[in-house]
Amino acid sequence: MTTAVLPQLPADADDLSVWPASTTRLPDGGLAVAGVALAETAERFGTPVYLLDEGEIRARCRMYRDAFPDADVLYAAKAFLSRAMVRWVDEEGLGLDVCSAGELELAVTAGFPPDQIVLHGNAKSPHDMEAALRLGVGRIVIDSPSEIARLASAVGPKGHQKVMVRVVPGISAGGHEKIRTGTDGQKFGLSLTDGSAQHAIARIIGQPQLQLTGLHCHIGSQITSVKPYLAALRRVVGLMARIRDTHGVVLPELDMGGGHGIAYRPGEPALDLTALARRLRTELIESCAAAGLTVPRLIIEPGRAVAGPAGIALYRVLAVKRTGGQVFVAVDGGMSDNPRPALYGVRYAPRLIGRRPDTATCRATVVGRHCEAGDILASDVPLPADVRPGDLLAVPVAGAYQLSMASGYNLVGRPPVVAVHEGRARLLVRRESLDDFRSRDVGF
Repeated sequence: MTTAVLPQLPADADDLSVWPASTTRLPDGGLAVAGVALAETAERFGTPVYLLDEGEIRARCRMYRDAFPDADVLYAAKAFLSRAMVRWVDEEGLGLDVCSAGELELAVTAGFPPDQIVLHGNAKSPHDMEAALRLGVGRIVIDSPSEIARLASAVGPKGHQKVMVRVVPGISAGGHEKIRTGTDGQKFGLSLTDGSAQHAIARIIGQPQLQLTGLHCHIGSQITSVKPYLAALRRVVGLMARIRDTHGVVLPELDMGGGHGIAYRPGEPALDLTALARRLRTELIESCAAAGLTVPRLIIEPGRAVAGPAGIALYRVLAVKRTGGQVFVAVDGGMSDNPRPALYGVRYAPRLIGRRPDTATCRATVVGRHCEAGDILASDVPLPADVRPGDLLAVPVAGAYQLSMASGYNLVGRPPVVAVHEGRARLLVRRESLDDFRSRDVGF
């Protein structure tokens, strides 16, 4: 059986627009990022391996600080966290948004100031609460009514803790139904529609050891339009006005969350950060003026938009199978190091690295090595028709929600993370090994 071959490269096959700004082409058909050749990095550290461009991450932190000079910018640690990432974010002047004791303690033990950290989560464990209070976290975001009494009890009658309330504004936004969190009927936050948010706020105000500093509103992820943020902001400011009228309390902070969309493939839309900053600020001022409110301090929480475009995943091709009119290119990673295609149908743009292929291309599906039919990393993508075992494939925009969501499926082990910067590569997180699995398995 023959497979259809495309005689010309697609227009975007050599497009580097979604790669880190430091990416350069090499004479052998390879690429270098931050002056480090990807092929050499794969040889040195093995595959699969994740690369993070330190300069790209720092530049994106500064981009947010410049766009929001009068706001607090908190990096959302769930996108990707390591001790090096903690240091970069801290040095670039961002705060931190965490959702577990693990993320919190890693950040604090790496030197991050706890008062610049916000803890949220829909189901905080006693360990989460204890760690937050022991370490002196800056804010705790209340996500359910039961947390109010639990937190007040943990703080104690002579204690004090600043809190926010996560509000569900009834706005649908996000790149997939599983990452839309601004609508009623999902697990996050307290609804404006049924009065849950208002009731929780009244209870918090009645707890003297809890200081309500503001409202938190995260409407979803991978959002590429400014409009949903503006609609959510108007509704939340309306609630702030009602809190003032009912309780005489003027809240000084408003956290509008993150979820800022990025392009994973050339030509895809991304959120216009400059437009977001300008229009959010204008809407906040106008809405507060209409309600007679003092303008609160704005807080935003980018995660994916900081880490995602700075990361690259490198895989080695293990097998090429042509069957049923399709080409399957199997690599040495998969859903254990990136479950997002299986969870959300995310699409990537892999690229052959380190050798010059024939000019012809074919449509191929890049699959992982795991025992699941859904273990697919990229569907129907253009790859060289002569792709073969041993080839190196690079997947850009791999810095967020990949390693942080990785698993131990098939005991393959999670890949290492390597930082590249100014012509040097250094290991940040080592590869998970069989010894790691054995040391956790204590039941023999």
